[in-house]
Amino acid sequence: MQTVVLPLDFKKAAERIKQVVTKTPLVYHHHLSKKYDCNIYLKREDLQVVRSYKIRGAYNMMSSLPAEKLECGVVCASAGNHAQGFAWSCKKLNVKGVVFMSSITPKQKLQQTKMFGEDNIQIILVGDTFDDCAIAAKKYTIENGMTFIPPFEDYRIIEGQATVAVEIYEELSNIDCVFIPVGGGGLAAGMGSYLKTVSPKTKIIGVEPEGAPSMLAAFKAGHPVTLENIERFVDGASVKRVGDITYSICKDVLDDMHLVAEGKVCSTILQLYNEDAIVVEPAGALSIAALDDYKEQIKGKNVVCILSGS
Repeated sequence: MQTVVLPLDFKKAAERIKQVVTKTPLVYHHHLSKKYDCNIYLKREDLQVVRSYKIRGAYNMMSSLPAEKLECGVVCASAGNHAQGFAWSCKKLNVKGVVFMSSITPKQKLQQTKMFGEDNIQIILVGDTFDDCAIAAKKYTIENGMTFIPPFEDYRIIEGQATVAVEIYEELSNIDCVFIPVGGGGLAAGMGSYLKTVSPKTKIIGVEPEGAPSMLAAFKAGHPVTLENIERFVDGASVKRVGDITYSICKDVLDDMHLVAEGKVCSTILQLYNEDAIVVEPAGALSIAALDDYKEQIKGKNVVCILSGS
């Protein structure tokens, strides 16, 4: 059995979040299975307590911090989903938190973030990209002696996101292929490193929006690069630069990186809503949007698609 040697403790992360995070369903999808002549399962992270998987990493990291650090408060920068997981964790742990979000963050995500964190959090709007927020948030963190909770670039975040794969493997151990949406790379790094440990034969395919191919650009360059411009339609998976840690893991555990056009993402969102009454955000549709391009490779296989958020 192949072992990915990393400072990741999947078992401890699963124990930390078990009592506070929803174990989301792994659902066999009859229509997609028939369409692609294979067995397709959807991991419904859109049904998570904050409607995305991001709560896993945020809570895992924050709950592992020493009490004295938590007392000083925590800070995050987010396109939306990480902010909601962060806010929920602040309330759950009774910690003071400051959330930096871009000025173009959808109003719904702003309202939900405040709803989940209530009086435990303060929201500050900065710039129009995640990267603008991250710079401002890190500066604020240092100036105020707080702890920064990154959306993807930390081992505790990554092992928290890996618990998605832990849950899948508990229910379905014979997995041929997994399609994972990629933004900063935390989910793909976590899931990929866990699955390559317990099921080396499983093919791990990362899926990015065509307008923000930051992980693919890193793969081609041999190191993370900063993209000059990105499209923001798939806001939950649009970053100019992936993390150094997430890249270093993803290059070893991902079998392929695939790009999906924004138009295909739109049609997939509509398809899921019209056929299944499933509501997902653009990033949440990436994994299913990639299936057409792999229809020959997945015939007769057990395939898992991650619906990462709504």
